[in-house]
Amino acid sequence: MQRTAEHAVTAVLGPTNTGKTHLAVERMCGHSSGMIGFPLRLLAREVYDRVVKLKGENRVALITGEEKIVPKDARWFLCTAESMPLDKDLAFVALDEAQLGADPERGHVFTDRILRARGREETMLLGSESLRPMLKALVPGIEIINRPRFSTLSYAGAKKISRLPKRSAIVAFSAEEVYAVAEMLRRLRGGAAVVMGALSPRTRNAQVAMFQAGEVDYLVATDAIGMGLNMDVAHVAFASLNKFDGHRQRRLRVAEMAQIAGRAGRHQRDGTFGALVEEGPGAFTPEEVFAIEEHRFPPLEQLYWRQGEPDYASVDALIESLEQRPAHRVLWAAPQSTDLAVLKRMAEEPGVRGRCRSPAMVARLWAACGVPDFRKLGVDPHTRFVARLFGYLSEGNGHIPHDWFAAEIARLDNVAGDVETLAGRIAAARSWSYIANRADWLADPAHWSARAGAVEERLSDALHVSLTQRFVDKRTTLLMRQIGADPRALPVTIGAQGEVMVEDHAIGRLDGFRFVVAPDARATDKRLLLAAAERRLGDERARRGVALAEAEDHALALSAEVGAVPTLLWGELAVATLAPGPTVLRPRVLLDRALDCLSVEARGKIEARLKLWLGGQLKRSVPGLVVLDGVQRDPAASPASRAVAAALVAHGGIVARADIAVAVDGLDPVARKAFRGAGFTIGALDLFDPRLLKPGAARWRRVLLAARNTQPVGAGPREGATVLDRAAPGATLAHGYRPVGAQAVRIDLIERIARAAHDARGSQGRKPFVLDPALALSMGLTRATLEQLMGGFGFRPAPSADDTLRWSWRGRPPVRPAPPPRDTAMAGAMAGAMAGAFAVLGGQAE
Repeated sequence: MQRTAEHAVTAVLGPTNTGKTHLAVERMCGHSSGMIGFPLRLLAREVYDRVVKLKGENRVALITGEEKIVPKDARWFLCTAESMPLDKDLAFVALDEAQLGADPERGHVFTDRILRARGREETMLLGSESLRPMLKALVPGIEIINRPRFSTLSYAGAKKISRLPKRSAIVAFSAEEVYAVAEMLRRLRGGAAVVMGALSPRTRNAQVAMFQAGEVDYLVATDAIGMGLNMDVAHVAFASLNKFDGHRQRRLRVAEMAQIAGRAGRHQRDGTFGALVEEGPGAFTPEEVFAIEEHRFPPLEQLYWRQGEPDYASVDALIESLEQRPAHRVLWAAPQSTDLAVLKRMAEEPGVRGRCRSPAMVARLWAACGVPDFRKLGVDPHTRFVARLFGYLSEGNGHIPHDWFAAEIARLDNVAGDVETLAGRIAAARSWSYIANRADWLADPAHWSARAGAVEERLSDALHVSLTQRFVDKRTTLLMRQIGADPRALPVTIGAQGEVMVEDHAIGRLDGFRFVVAPDARATDKRLLLAAAERRLGDERARRGVALAEAEDHALALSAEVGAVPTLLWGELAVATLAPGPTVLRPRVLLDRALDCLSVEARGKIEARLKLWLGGQLKRSVPGLVVLDGVQRDPAASPASRAVAAALVAHGGIVARADIAVAVDGLDPVARKAFRGAGFTIGALDLFDPRLLKPGAARWRRVLLAARNTQPVGAGPREGATVLDRAAPGATLAHGYRPVGAQAVRIDLIERIARAAHDARGSQGRKPFVLDPALALSMGLTRATLEQLMGGFGFRPAPSADDTLRWSWRGRPPVRPAPPPRDTAMAGAMAGAMAGAFAVLGGQAE
């Protein structure tokens, strides 16, 4: 929008609460047409609603990145600075918060509007007094009017959150800090409204309305409230004086402090400001207080600039023009912003330059790069999104496929989730609203804009409800007003069944060590009640902690449900889970997080008691594994013995012989006797403890292995089964069943068949022999399974005149090399250590 005739360019400068925005609206409405550019979408929407009441919906337009309402007869336009249509011939043009030209991230946009946005009859620039020298240098003949503040702004000192006066706004500089302050206010004072720039106008208006109506006495906000949002605030408290500006953490400039503090007071009503701490980096210095109260700030020395009319001749020309250095001495080249960083990444893609063969397509590429990164993903992920977007915009009819757009919108149309989840969906929805407001990017932009807007509205309503549920407790607000501001004064009682009562209000119950909110109370009541009745609940929890540390064995139990983590129970209460430890037999006991409320000493006693109980259960249920756990760590045992013991312990007492053949061959006769005396079978195919195949021991085995692998307990085989179908649960060697053909046979029965076959062969010499058919039939083996088993043992079917199945010896398995000669004295010492280790079981060596 270039200047076409002599007209007034006026700057209205001064501190906040001077009515500058109100003056600009009045001036615009006095002209036949006009436009105002604002720094925030929220502020543009607020002024739009005000002008609509004056001029009517069919005469007023709203243009922001994500929202576009442009009636056919629109004559007055309310826009964000980035969305101002500079090609319109309008009588009046104004730019609000023009001092943002000094902002490294968005400053080049405001500087461009200062230089190029002009009204046919009048142009007005609104901003801080610190902008004066910049305007005098850049806009010849400009008239500057200073507007004093209508009311007094004074420093009220530091006040803790619990002592803040009503109608206070607490300003923080990150979402996490906003939520933390709001949560503390909910605990101490009953609740707070939340306002952030990332909120949709609908959510923000609902939260502000709650504050304005007096439903809550406090407002927690980001520095977005410093940009002209009008609220009835008496005091502004700074939770911090540092912010992350996109590049580094820095202290606020004095002008920024004043901009935010100036929200206190309204029109001619005085206001106050302060911090939450008296000392340290979060406190004001005397010099800062003086400057804010007296409205004296250092003048700006430069504004950021970037070419507002770039060259679209080619991609390289576009980049070169955007990196052009400013000619004026008070203008600095803007730091590389996200859109330019994305453009450079896109220019490196092989197909992008090939698609940009005309200025129109280069302009289309630059428009795609300008899609804001609302989700704050970072340059690389955002570039991938823009690349897909431009792929559609540069081929065919240049429209984004409606099925992709519809699928993404449908994915976001979900109002379930917490505050952070809903805020994330709204951020994503803003991207699609922005895309839908590009008239030439979709076949039916009006339809998709309405769809995206409807989704954002539903999410916004859900976010308002979620924010209110999370940070506002009307029940507590009422109680606090009745009883006073000290939460320790709340009378708390705990019944015999753990029910928690406050002032005869049933709020929930203490289930073990965890407070469970009553069904008719909000989920966030938990934190407030714990803060209000910390001493009373703490005493009861300590008493229960002592009872758990002194619990009898019969009061403790193991929960080993399939698909769940192995859990230790005290009665019916889960108090700990099992996690990987030094060995399978020594899992770690992780106390439930509900027990974090107890002292370190109390938790230590409980952990020791649970470990003692667990050790006793393992000695009774898997005694052989307990002994081997000691053997594998015994330096006096032979290397072969330690290796076999370690393999058996690691696999829960069942291991294939072939996997540890070398170690088994290295066992001397004494060690073999010791293993057998401990209850372990050294079989033809497997080494195992038959007792582990019984249901109780097998259950403990599954628990130990699940804990070792940090997995839920797996399903075991059918109890009492001798043969399983190959696909049945538990039909694996890990569960004691060896797969053979289409079946899986329990490993102790395989050894029984092997023993019977060799006994029968021994009685017949070299003659073919008959294996007792009842043996296989009683187990449920098929003929095919039996043949495969016998073949593995070294037998083959022999010719027979009748149907009787006979077997003959096929030949011995390959002979393994004999173990090397051993030192007799050392072997005797190791064998003695093994025998001593196994003696605790009373086993007799074979």
